[in-house]
Amino acid sequence: MLKDGIPSLNIGNLEIWPPIIQGGMGIRVSGAKLASAVANTGCVGVIASTGIGMFESFSGKDLKDLAAFNSQSLRDEIRKAKSMTKGIIGVNIMIALTDHENLIQVSIEEGVDMIICGAGLPLDLPKYLDGKNTKLIPIVSSAKALQLICKRWQGRYNKLPDAVVVEGFEAGGHLGYSPESLANGTAMKLEDIVKEVVAFCGSFEPKIPVIAAGGIFDGKDIARFLELGASGVQMATRFVCTDECDVDEKFKQAYLDAKEGDITVIKSPVGLPGRVINNSFVEKIKQGLTMPFRCSYRCLRTCEPDKAPYCIANVLSKASMGQLDESFAFAGSNAYKCTEIVPVKTLVDQLTAELAEALAIKK
Repeated sequence: MLKDGIPSLNIGNLEIWPPIIQGGMGIRVSGAKLASAVANTGCVGVIASTGIGMFESFSGKDLKDLAAFNSQSLRDEIRKAKSMTKGIIGVNIMIALTDHENLIQVSIEEGVDMIICGAGLPLDLPKYLDGKNTKLIPIVSSAKALQLICKRWQGRYNKLPDAVVVEGFEAGGHLGYSPESLANGTAMKLEDIVKEVVAFCGSFEPKIPVIAAGGIFDGKDIARFLELGASGVQMATRFVCTDECDVDEKFKQAYLDAKEGDITVIKSPVGLPGRVINNSFVEKIKQGLTMPFRCSYRCLRTCEPDKAPYCIANVLSKASMGQLDESFAFAGSNAYKCTEIVPVKTLVDQLTAELAEALAIKK
């Protein structure tokens, strides 16, 4: 479909217009309220499965109970979102989660339109489909990673990804890049990775749709990546500053208060760099602050609780509740450009108008 000069993002039988996927944001930043509001605009609304339920209440309890609780919490959130929209709903699931298999199975059982997987290579994702039509979309930071996934999926499951999200280093939250490459400037730019991935995906028939992500802020940014061959974009940061975003208002205000120099990268306890908004808590972390804890969750396979300076799950949970004196807000590199909180529809209408104008100028 081409409307107002803007092409739709087509993933199998799903037609997405405008061609925007709302990025999944945990913990409890993008839930049913935000996802359904985004889906009602024609874009894809995405629920972040990480920490969707109040796992804090399970301190000291059986981890099997926690896994069941996580699954039920996600199931309830999906059903809530579906009750508020007839649009396209996806779920973001981190492969690094210890219970990611349960979360994948719940998502498929509940009939979500797509599962978007990052924080690790989802090498065996197709085995959970069980004949269902849920679209499977990995997140990668290189063409090489996608090649590995395609080889595995084709050889073992006779399937290719329904689309792929290519995430650059300007994204918010945990980043799929080494700290060294970010520090010395050797990490590939998103534009260059997109070109490589688009070339690889074009070798298939039908070609695999490529979705650019990381630092995309306005319609001009979207147009730039469509011109490079991407079929759509994923945006997360912009959707934080909306009325419907599920996070506490103090979290949103941190975006509005941020200056360009406040966006910084820290080393997360899970072993990855993470982009956050600087505050007094972040400064303490950079100075070596440790917050001893007893791990009751075992939520991430990559976390070593006996070595971690603090519990990332607890910190992000506090952030979602607005307790930013004890936490930090994940944010993309352009978060400081956010100046107001608006309804989701207003934001999408603005992005659509900017995109239409940018594409018209390029013609």
